[in-house]
Amino acid sequence: MVTHTRRRTVDRASKEELVAQLRQSFTSAGVVVVTHYRGLTVAESTRLRLGMREVGASFKVTKNTLARLALQGTAFEDITPLFNGPTAIAVSADPVAAAKAVMKFAKTNDKLVVVGGGIIGQSLDAAGIKALADLPSLDELRGKLIGVLQAPASRIVGVLQAPGAQVARVLKAYAEKDQEAA
Repeated sequence: MVTHTRRRTVDRASKEELVAQLRQSFTSAGVVVVTHYRGLTVAESTRLRLGMREVGASFKVTKNTLARLALQGTAFEDITPLFNGPTAIAVSADPVAAAKAVMKFAKTNDKLVVVGGGIIGQSLDAAGIKALADLPSLDELRGKLIGVLQAPASRIVGVLQAPGAQVARVLKAYAEKDQEAA
């Protein structure tokens, strides 16, 4: 009888730890994508997790009751009703990365079904997650912004260098003319 009570305490402590870890994931996330994963093989699941890691996201199977507890008091509390059935979540700080990676995998594997999710303070249905996945990621936006900022700078450098080169050619021509005359 003592062992049973002790075991229950250990289970409760591990569940509390899992809830705390999930809550930490939710509080630091920019996006949460809720999926159903029925029928995914271990190899497929591993491939999905590796793809998620490459973009700075994570994918984990969740216990619905623990996820609902962890969502309480977070910016993603509105997505609580999505947690039913065989649920797994994709989480990332980048508001687009997890959605992109999940949608990319779901295109090639019909066993992964996107149920919905949310970005900070707003819940999204499956169509909203798909629309989010179609947006450029933060890294892509940063690259475009740097390109836009560098383009005018390179034009300014070109304009500034052109007159200097012309002045140098004129001075060289005068110098050569003076050498010929001397």
